[in-house]
Amino acid sequence: PQIQRDEVMRSCGMAAMNLMLVAKDLGYDSCPMDGFDFDAVAQLLKLPDDHTPAMFVAIGKSIQEPWPRPGQLSVDEVVKYNQF
Repeated sequence: PQIQRDEVMRSCGMAAMNLMLVAKDLGYDSCPMDGFDFDAVAQLLKLPDDHTPAMFVAIGKSIQEPWPRPGQLSVDEVVKYNQF
């Protein structure tokens, strides 16, 4: 069950990324959201017991530039070329 759940979450992440890419292509901005109370959302949406929310994706038109995200590593710190 845990492996199946992990695979579903990966698939949901890839689906969300595709949704976000299409939104951007259509001129919209998007933001994936996590960190919510999964059980409370499932109850609010009246999901069956064998369902769970994976994530939210907010899509719309931005009204300002996004805030900077502190703590991001530079590309040179995370990408290695032709060697490890």
